[in-house]
Amino acid sequence: MDEAPLLELRNLNKVYDDGFHAVRDVSFSLPAGKLVGLIGPNGCGKSTMMRCINKMHPITSGDVLIDGRSVLDQSVAEIARQVANVPAELKNSFGLTVYETVMLGRYPHLRNLWWETEEDETEVVEAMRKFGVQHLQDRQINMLSSGEMQRVLIAKAYVQNPRLMLVDEPTSHLDMKYKLNVMEYLRAMVRQNMTALVAEHDISLMARYCDLCVIMKKGELVAIGNPREVITEDLVRDVYDVVANVGLDKDGEIYVLPKRFVGDYEL
Repeated sequence: MDEAPLLELRNLNKVYDDGFHAVRDVSFSLPAGKLVGLIGPNGCGKSTMMRCINKMHPITSGDVLIDGRSVLDQSVAEIARQVANVPAELKNSFGLTVYETVMLGRYPHLRNLWWETEEDETEVVEAMRKFGVQHLQDRQINMLSSGEMQRVLIAKAYVQNPRLMLVDEPTSHLDMKYKLNVMEYLRAMVRQNMTALVAEHDISLMARYCDLCVIMKKGELVAIGNPREVITEDLVRDVYDVVANVGLDKDGEIYVLPKRFVGDYEL
């Protein structure tokens, strides 16, 4: 018998109270141990779909299964033991230090209500070392650069020991160096038993780093598969209204070079 996929979406729909149909009948499955890029233009439903996966948004219809079990009959606490979230930014830090922020990732697993165990502390210290922020452990989170903040948020999710990590626009405020730095960390942290689903606008970055790409447009699934197979010049034109060159560089890495906009209006 084939092993159940780590994540499976079955005819997922999300309709907001104002009638806006943000996610339209989306179905796909992901195995464990993959870095997966979730890409598409603004407003295509990427963030909404991820919030349905972890029940931050109620699902209108359809289902989401993690390790073969529906999230519909699970509590938020149960889901937090399996799914970790890495937001684009931490809006309310409440004066927390880097160490305290990373420790928040252990809370779904705490056996004691008011204090952490030595095992929790060891995991947090190791994660800070792994993601290069241990030297910042006593610094307040709101004093960090954007690149440092992203590494701290990834470390926080990492110590949660999730099966699935949902990462929302991790490079949106970063310069070129830190974009590559964060993607290297994400690729390094994907384990045999864990998959990371990364929502991102930079299609070229996702094509280079990800094992699989999920492409969306207007709330619908357009394609899913190996980026070298699914990311084509025709797809970029269809999804983004952009003419682009898609090819391989001298190192054999895929690239996407936008050339011009070909949408319905002109500036």
